[in-house]
Amino acid sequence: MKVSTNYLAIFGVTTVATVMSCSSVKKEYTSFELYPVRTGSLVEMEYTPGATNFMLWSPTADEVRLMLYDASEGGHAYETVKMQPGEDGTWTATVNEDLLGKFYTFNAKINDKWQGDTPGINARAVGVNGKRAAIINWNSTNPEGWENDRRPPLKSPADIIIYEMHHRDFSVDSTSGVRNKGKYLALTEHGTTNPDKLLTGIDHLIELGVTHVHLLPSFDYASVDETKLDENRYNWGYDPQNYNVPDGSYSTDPYKPDTRIREFKQMVQALHKAGIRVIMDMVYNHTFNTGGSNFERTVPGYFYRQKADGTWADGSGCGNETASERPMMRKFMIESILYWAKEYHIDGFRFDLMGVHDIETMNAIREAVNTVDPTICLYGEGWAAQSPQYPADSLAMKANMFQMPGIAAFSDELRDGICGPVSVKHKGAFLAGIPGGEMSLKFGIVGAIKHPQIHYDSVNYSRKSWAEQPTQMISYVSCHDGLCLVDRLKASMPGITPEQLARLDKLAQTVVFTSQGIPFIYAGEEIMRDKQGVDNSYKSPDAVNAIDWRRKTTNGDVFMYYKRLIDLRKSHPAFRMGDAEMVRKHLEFLPVEGNNLVAFCLKDHANGDSWGDIIVAFNSRTTPARLVVPAGKYTIVCRDDVIDVRGLGIQTGSEVIIPAQSALIMYK
Repeated sequence: MKVSTNYLAIFGVTTVATVMSCSSVKKEYTSFELYPVRTGSLVEMEYTPGATNFMLWSPTADEVRLMLYDASEGGHAYETVKMQPGEDGTWTATVNEDLLGKFYTFNAKINDKWQGDTPGINARAVGVNGKRAAIINWNSTNPEGWENDRRPPLKSPADIIIYEMHHRDFSVDSTSGVRNKGKYLALTEHGTTNPDKLLTGIDHLIELGVTHVHLLPSFDYASVDETKLDENRYNWGYDPQNYNVPDGSYSTDPYKPDTRIREFKQMVQALHKAGIRVIMDMVYNHTFNTGGSNFERTVPGYFYRQKADGTWADGSGCGNETASERPMMRKFMIESILYWAKEYHIDGFRFDLMGVHDIETMNAIREAVNTVDPTICLYGEGWAAQSPQYPADSLAMKANMFQMPGIAAFSDELRDGICGPVSVKHKGAFLAGIPGGEMSLKFGIVGAIKHPQIHYDSVNYSRKSWAEQPTQMISYVSCHDGLCLVDRLKASMPGITPEQLARLDKLAQTVVFTSQGIPFIYAGEEIMRDKQGVDNSYKSPDAVNAIDWRRKTTNGDVFMYYKRLIDLRKSHPAFRMGDAEMVRKHLEFLPVEGNNLVAFCLKDHANGDSWGDIIVAFNSRTTPARLVVPAGKYTIVCRDDVIDVRGLGIQTGSEVIIPAQSALIMYK
């Protein structure tokens, strides 16, 4: 993608910013693209016991002040230091004393107006509520053995199994048996159980068999007051304040800047030792506020897109949208991702509203993380909340995934083909026995790639394939957004019985885990969590969001089904081919009579599988279904809500019966 030399002029907006260069010659920038780009790292503070250097990129500033504080909140600065203009619009100052334990902010004067205190755009340690940056001893943040921490092995992105989790949801309930409820350290505690002595916490994750934990936003976000944690305020965290420091509300002491950093690393270390990788949910598409944000107080206008009338664009639906295509925003995103990957050993990144970002930036991030570890996974939402102020063909939308190798997107085609449109909670689809979603299921089963048996005019949202490889598609039926699976089934099928609920829950996830994309489940689905019908629980109390771990007892058969389903996928490479040509060669849909029945064959030892031909069928009818299959002797491994790879019986002949509202899997 080639970026216009005068981005704002495209929309009829002319912006002229003035700045005093280091030679005191006033310079004008007629567009944001003419702003200087800072060379080297965007680090804003470098500490040594003898002196600390401060740097801030603020090319339009007339003056910049550095304020030093004794405390993370309250009181006044004990010293104010005038910063000096330098190269590339960067202001600098050096304080020749030991500042360990102190706090600081910057304040830029632009067009004769002081913008207000900010810890900078790149603070890496902050005090309570993130208003002031902190100067700490970084060696004290590394837990014992951190230098030996290693990412668990991962041979292929097709092997990934994602578990999306919110810190509070997972451990805050009294039934979790966890001591550090709702904290990073919750995921370091082994031996925790529910009241019936069934495993919870990290041991539950090990037992389940997932490979990756996707953490909802864990950077420093603005919507929970860290000084009032006794009020149990809840938020998902999609309110970015400081992108490069862990949030304090999940630490045991948000007042100590090093505590949140060390405990976050302890969490990553514990998950790695358990063989589980860690994914961060990153929200670069917008900030919590606009005028008072760290971006806006540092370089007004630059980091956000504007509409033709000069008002803020709002592709995020949250009041603003960032301008990833501008060189310094792109540089910021790349450095931020690399920082989390290197400093915190993060193994993957999920991009909120990825469709707000431009393709070139996303590809640059992929290229950058490959230099650290090419097995780091990247995926995101291939859409925006509203139309961004940028050409649609240059945005990281789902339709443009073919231009972004090594990056994946969620398949709402599969999700809504199974469950019904997420925006109409009472409308069902395949699971509810409503015909018409079968081709959308098939679209997802092959991983959103080109396949000769997919009739794209019958797919719900896409009229063509959008993935070049099946590993570019995330398979799922629910996540933190929208109704969770149990609530969706209850809403779309009034009067559903507990038995039907369990059967259809299992059927939905069987589609997900036998699809060629990357499977993704929402924390607690494996024990049939619900959220009392609340679909947008972003600030609902624990009473709605917390996982009740007694459900592992009452829904033990569902948990065992999920566990064995995951083991089935891990044990048989035919379900995770990871290559489009291989999928087209080995995955063949079988003809069926009527609606609400989808069946396919993974043939000829697909991907080197020990099983020769594998038949998979999904029946959402309330009555058994007949299916004609290639003649032979088959071993049944999934039937009537039970999975057992050792075998559940033998099937011979060319016709098989699939029980109502369930899946059938067998092989020969």
